[in-house]
Amino acid sequence: MIELSGGIHQVTVAIRDAVAPVFLLTGIGSILAVLSNRLGRAIDRARILNALPAAERLSNQDELDIIVKRTRWLRRAIGLATFAALSVCISIAALFLGVELGFNMPHVVMISFITSMFSVIFALLCFLRETILASREVIVPYKHEAN
Repeated sequence: MIELSGGIHQVTVAIRDAVAPVFLLTGIGSILAVLSNRLGRAIDRARILNALPAAERLSNQDELDIIVKRTRWLRRAIGLATFAALSVCISIAALFLGVELGFNMPHVVMISFITSMFSVIFALLCFLRETILASREVIVPYKHEAN
């Protein structure tokens, strides 16, 4: 009976320790939804521009170039955010495997969590770069009108 109680205590401690990473996973999922939505909108706009007649497409070439750069930054951000989510999953799995198998794996949990944090940081920096490019997309038409 005492053995069972100790096992349950270890599992509840692992669940308690996994709560923060699960919230992080939810946040990363929200970031991925925003990034995917922005990527879809950029791709849709690029398709519209590419469907224009050649003369009109040429006049919108600056916008198309910015969209290509935006999609590149969004793909990087999505890749990094996905990697961050996978790293969080590894840290959660390591917590539970440690309890189940009796291994003490603090380094695996720590390294995977730190890796996740750096991936989120870099994903957000890529997202910031993409938003800067998106704001340039609004400015480009005004440059042509001024000339």
